[in-house]
Amino acid sequence: MTTAIIASLEKLLGGPRDGALLRYSLGNEWLKAGNPAQAADCFREAVKRDERYSAAWKLLGKALADSGQTDEALAAYEQGIQVANEKGDIQAAKEMAVFVRRLRKQADEGSPQDPSA
Repeated sequence: MTTAIIASLEKLLGGPRDGALLRYSLGNEWLKAGNPAQAADCFREAVKRDERYSAAWKLLGKALADSGQTDEALAAYEQGIQVANEKGDIQAAKEMAVFVRRLRKQADEGSPQDPSA
């Protein structure tokens, strides 16, 4: 099912509906499909199109963490926390702060785990 959804969403790229929400939705499907690197590209494009999209920052951090890019994930989460706080999206900021703490702890311990688990 995810593959069909990805194909449908990709057909919309470059068209009048191409925006942050489309890129976010596509990234989410790539995450479900087990391709965090491809998902990260989509989330990067989503936040490029809407820098205040805190949900996209959160999933960008997750996708980067899932693909082993810890430093980039931390940077994405930190930017996402700033954006979420500026928007008043307190829950998203709290969640990302938890993910940052988990990633830092994992880096200190040297264990590869999913910070959003």
